[in-house]
Amino acid sequence: MAGKTLDFEAEYNNRAAVPDHPVVMARWKAEAAAARALHPPIALPYGSGEREVMDLFDAAPDAPVAVFIHGGYWQALDRSWFSWVAPALLSHGVSLAVPSYDLCPDVRLGRIVREVRDAVELIRARTGKRPVVFGHSAGGHLAACMLSEGRASAAVAISGLFDLEPLIPTSLNSALNLDPREAAALSPIHWPVPNGSTPGGTVLDCVVGADETSEFVRQSREMADFWGGKGVETRFEALPGLNHFTVLDPLADPDSGLVRRIVELANA
Repeated sequence: MAGKTLDFEAEYNNRAAVPDHPVVMARWKAEAAAARALHPPIALPYGSGEREVMDLFDAAPDAPVAVFIHGGYWQALDRSWFSWVAPALLSHGVSLAVPSYDLCPDVRLGRIVREVRDAVELIRARTGKRPVVFGHSAGGHLAACMLSEGRASAAVAISGLFDLEPLIPTSLNSALNLDPREAAALSPIHWPVPNGSTPGGTVLDCVVGADETSEFVRQSREMADFWGGKGVETRFEALPGLNHFTVLDPLADPDSGLVRRIVELANA
């Protein structure tokens, strides 16, 4: 699905593409600590593993819940980096759950999908409703998986990965160890398309930074076009001036279009 002349290593190695990413990530860490101090979360186990735990930032007893799935190419980071996403949503009366999950190469990518499924199902069991699921990069991939499976009321994939085949020849695959068959099987662009006959939601937003690599822009645009052509209510948006890391900045602003969209979907 991708042009053969592209340098996939350059297209998908976001840390190399954004040299000042350590500055952005240090800000995430500091703002996350501040958010946890102001809004101490509930640590909610959803499985038996050490990383099978999510932070729940509770807005109110009956508040709608959104689930944020972090990125890191399924091989880095955890829930503690992203507590800063909570305050903007809490200000609108929306609770936030942020799960950690096991990482590659300690587990296979399919195991991570199952763990996120368990986390989302626990939120559904607690509230009696399918939550909105949104995620960044690898988390965008997992959010789309949850929508396909009928476990989410809607999904917002930020800089998502929907076709994993281009990752095979890159250094990122040293931890993932994907072969063509597994990459295809775990690519949500090939998964069943949610529709009116399925029990879950049928809304998928594909958001990407306009300054991201051409492959990330392509992935979001093609996913929106493909699922949209099969009846899903999709939306593609490239946010001006934002790269693969700063694309998350709007989540800190209660008045941003991205936060307001997630709130709208959570309350739908």
